[in-house]
Amino acid sequence: MAGGGRGSGRPAKKKSPTKGTGGNVRRGLEGKGATPPAHMRHWFKDKARTERIEREDRTGRSSSRTPARAKRGDDAPEYIGGRNPVVEALRAGVPASTLYVATRIDNDDRVKESMRIAADRGIAMLEVGREKLDRLTEGGIHQGLALQIPPYDYAHPDDLVAIAQNAAEVPLIVALDGVTDPRNLGAIARSATAFGAHGLLVPSRRSAGVTGGAWKTSAGTLATLKVARAANLTAALREYREAGLFVVGLDGEGTVELADANLLDGPLVVVVGSEGKGLSRLVREACDLVVRIPMNAAAESLNAGVAAGIALYEVSRHRKR
Repeated sequence: MAGGGRGSGRPAKKKSPTKGTGGNVRRGLEGKGATPPAHMRHWFKDKARTERIEREDRTGRSSSRTPARAKRGDDAPEYIGGRNPVVEALRAGVPASTLYVATRIDNDDRVKESMRIAADRGIAMLEVGREKLDRLTEGGIHQGLALQIPPYDYAHPDDLVAIAQNAAEVPLIVALDGVTDPRNLGAIARSATAFGAHGLLVPSRRSAGVTGGAWKTSAGTLATLKVARAANLTAALREYREAGLFVVGLDGEGTVELADANLLDGPLVVVVGSEGKGLSRLVREACDLVVRIPMNAAAESLNAGVAAGIALYEVSRHRKR
């Protein structure tokens, strides 16, 4: 039988002694003490995320295809993405600070016009990678074009009445109660502009604000229509009533049909509630009248933007009559 070892008739070789670990194994099993706080750990995910975002801001490139979704503060800039929304915003004179253009973008008429308007208005233009645009628009459709706009400068509720008085017109204000989708705010702003409203009133909490999504849906009308913010919507409505304005709320359980309301041709605040919940109890109590839009029973409610458009058309019809 070939080979040595057991059964070969040859004595097995004696193994050399094994070296010790020098206590490394024992020390490795010992406790390492208390875990350091999160902010002191270099692998802490929030710290790593912050460093990554800072690095991307310096280089203009993103290390991940998934955009970071951070909560924006009231003083943070907003971004409009998409070729049609960007060129419409620039045409309408929306205040803007920077136009971001993707590298190697195909220059169609909208891109050329956007760049021309930006140059004429002295708006900075930056060429960036598409990953950067993904992050700025939070994953929205940008088509290689994004517009940075500064934080919105909200008016005071009293300013909306002053706008009507300066124009020698009967005041018409639209207030939003519980409308949290910025796209609805933008759609309502578009209808409000079309039917001669003097401004929008939104509460400062639990409500949509003038964000990039609102700018995009408004098709530039937010550049001419003032939006005021109230710390307490109910108190602001009461002050409007004391100033001589009627407050009419829209709600599916209103006591009067919209077309039969007899206050629509006077100084007016139209309050639009959220889809589903409608008006809150306190806001309902602050209204002079709560009206409903008649509709087929198969539809439980209307989108807030649609309801506002119908109501404002009816107000305009009453006033012309």
